[in-house]
Amino acid sequence: MALPSSAARTRPATFLSAGRFYFVHNPAMTDITDLLACPRCDKSPLAHKDSNLYCKACKVDFPAVNGIPWMFAEPQAALGEWRGRMQFALQKLSHEIAGLDIELKNKDLHSLTRRRVERYKKAVQHHHRALGKLLRPLDVQSLHGNYETYLALRTRLPPDQGLNTYYANIHRDWAWGDDENSASLKQIRSVLHDHASLGNVLVLGAGAGRLAYDIHMNIDCAFTVAMDFNPLLMLVAQAVMRGDKLKLYEFPIAPLALEDDAVLRTLTAPKAVDKRFHLVLGDALRAPFAERSFDTVVTPWLIDIISDDLRVLAARINNLLADNGRWVNFGSLAFASPERSRRYSPEETKAIIAENGFSDPYVSQNTIPYMCSPASRHGRQEKIFSFSAYKERDLRKPERHKALPDWIVTAKEPVPLSPSFRTQAMTTQVYSFIMSLIDGKRSIRDMAAILEKQKLMSKEEAEPAIRSFLTKMYDDSQKQSGF
Repeated sequence: MALPSSAARTRPATFLSAGRFYFVHNPAMTDITDLLACPRCDKSPLAHKDSNLYCKACKVDFPAVNGIPWMFAEPQAALGEWRGRMQFALQKLSHEIAGLDIELKNKDLHSLTRRRVERYKKAVQHHHRALGKLLRPLDVQSLHGNYETYLALRTRLPPDQGLNTYYANIHRDWAWGDDENSASLKQIRSVLHDHASLGNVLVLGAGAGRLAYDIHMNIDCAFTVAMDFNPLLMLVAQAVMRGDKLKLYEFPIAPLALEDDAVLRTLTAPKAVDKRFHLVLGDALRAPFAERSFDTVVTPWLIDIISDDLRVLAARINNLLADNGRWVNFGSLAFASPERSRRYSPEETKAIIAENGFSDPYVSQNTIPYMCSPASRHGRQEKIFSFSAYKERDLRKPERHKALPDWIVTAKEPVPLSPSFRTQAMTTQVYSFIMSLIDGKRSIRDMAAILEKQKLMSKEEAEPAIRSFLTKMYDDSQKQSGF
């Protein structure tokens, strides 16, 4: 494959030998702690204190979870929050099992239905035990989060991300996803030179780690770091990459056949990874690495879901790269920002990258299979947007990410009375009043009459409003807990 025109010139950070490109930046790096920096103040290198890393400037310990550095800006609070999410996930499974017991008491169940539900219950029980065992390392430290500090740093876990948010990806990565995994690696290769050497590599948002693993094992990498914020995904990646075989159930949302609603999978890697591959738990918005530490940064399925604007993210990645380092992207462009102006097209994406310290991106777009489980009726073909761009100039480092505004953090500034807050406040008051009317005796019509008497709304308005509110409450109460 010919060199892309935007990168065909000789690059000073590499030399050519026997048809292969070599980076000279940190060629013998073998210790992950040489690359890590404090995600609070950016101090590097960090000190060692007992079995933890330690920032002398912030006086904060960064523990390890099963040997994986836990590099969140407020490590104690993040650990406490993940523990809470772990307990919530396990409690949901316990409730699921109890609900299945109730269903099985129904004597009118069809014999096939009974067989399926009994089998499913056993699978959920197995999953509960397996999940608890996998997540046991999260109890390695008895830490208590300082919530005020957590707020002050403006760091928090995404509220929509739980332990099981990307659970299906585990099975794609390490059980049945050979076609997608091969196509993904092919897409990475399509934006690289022939015989490219990637030097020191960082994969941001590595998930369960298969793409990072495949890059490390199949392309010339001096050193690879895979980082994600989800401890379940990282602990699974750690186990399979060191050669373990994990047995976990897959729970397809659209089972192909009777016994496909719970399928026991054996998760394995083709071979154990070498000592030049490392895992880190942390937040991509506060990547815990020293400036200019990497020759290649890979962002798989990340740029369109992260809360930073693409311009800011480009500056953060620029700061992580050494001179003439390379940014490789892979994934979708399904930008979901509430601001229409930040839902970038491919043309805008290319322009933003080139305007933020990088060369014109070399782009490859191909359709590959996505999440096509053999046990599910779901699955699709996805047109992937991949690019490679070289760092051409340094950018000023952007401000540290702030997830929350000052009026929440300091508690000293007035809370803004925005139109959405005003509407929500009025709605909450009405709903709170409706809830106070539920006594097991009043009907919807009775409640509507009271709202009319209180001059909150007419009876004609109140009755459908109450019915809509109670319908939503009923639907929420009937929802099954998922995986």
